[in-house]
Amino acid sequence: MTDKIRLNIVEDDPEIRNNLALIINTSEGMMCDRTFENAESFLENLETQKPDIVLMDISLPGMTGIQAVEKMKERAPKAEALMLTVHQDDQLVFDSLCAGASGYLVKSTPPLRIIDAIREAVSGGAPMSTSIARMVVKSFSKKTESDLTEREMDVLDQLCQGKSYKLIADALFISQDTVRSHIKSIYKKLEVNSKSEAVAKALKDRLV
Repeated sequence: MTDKIRLNIVEDDPEIRNNLALIINTSEGMMCDRTFENAESFLENLETQKPDIVLMDISLPGMTGIQAVEKMKERAPKAEALMLTVHQDDQLVFDSLCAGASGYLVKSTPPLRIIDAIREAVSGGAPMSTSIARMVVKSFSKKTESDLTEREMDVLDQLCQGKSYKLIADALFISQDTVRSHIKSIYKKLEVNSKSEAVAKALKDRLV
């Protein structure tokens, strides 16, 4: 038996919190270990819970979800964070990615898509709701100059759409090893160390 994906949920609305936990616990290969109504209690229990991924609301009583993700990544860098919020604001998307979030979904996202997004994030993807991805593309105009090659720009654009290495390879008709090589070069040129940092910098510098 393979290990299940272990999740925590941080959401102040009890109905949404309970519904998410139910969806997760009835999905194959994953389980919701615990839910929290605020960021502070989540962080207090982070060391004992050790989740693979957390579904994080942004608007919480006290500390915001974005602040919580930043603190979580300092203490548990391998844990993934998936923002699940009503907000569709480009600055919040950017701030979430800068804090270390792996993806950004709106709460109207269908349950099956949420489950798929959890698996994508744990597998190295950066899932975003279609509306968020479209908003990001419209909100940031392309920059004319860049040290990145045309193919690296193609790969970076795919990363900003939240695609995994495999999906990028399929879309660009190249191998996953070639994708990894391009991403390594992108990290070096952008002076970043992770996918979320690369996406955040691409948005901030208007590279895509």
